[in-house]
Amino acid sequence: MTGGGQITQLLNEWAGGDARAGDALAPLVYEELHKLSSRLFRAERGGHTLQPTALVHEVYEKLVDVDVSWQDRAHFFALAARMMRRMLVNHAKHHNAEKRGGGENPVTLHEGKVSDSSVDAELLDLDEALTSLAEIDPRKAELVQLQYFGGLSFREMEQVTGLSSSTLDRDLRLARAWLKDCLSK
Repeated sequence: MTGGGQITQLLNEWAGGDARAGDALAPLVYEELHKLSSRLFRAERGGHTLQPTALVHEVYEKLVDVDVSWQDRAHFFALAARMMRRMLVNHAKHHNAEKRGGGENPVTLHEGKVSDSSVDAELLDLDEALTSLAEIDPRKAELVQLQYFGGLSFREMEQVTGLSSSTLDRDLRLARAWLKDCLSK
């Protein structure tokens, strides 16, 4: 059985109350979440105070507590992608608030510190652009989120959304162009 098929089967068994399936599922899901988290952190600034492993632990804890009827592996990782995006954005907002003083007396900025916050600012800009895109076209925003934050393949996105690969390709190209335009302003 393939990794994806095995995860889907274990998710179904676990949802049916089989605790052993949950125990068998944990290392498989954890490994994939860690790969996804590591990929996301390659785009983050150096010296990030949140580490990929900590993000995975937090996401996994939330996923095992959520009351959802899991459809399959793609559904599980689509929800994980949403959670990771939200956690990274919240962390960036918190980090930026601290950089702005967080209620403390302001300090002079050093040039090196400004560049460290640029990735946080980029993530916040991307989040704002995705939120704007979602107001105009929720489907396109969701597809970007599934691909970028969730690392889902076209095949997995087809399963989650029910869209054809040609529709996914077209929507993602349009979404990327819209985001590029929005972020360049």
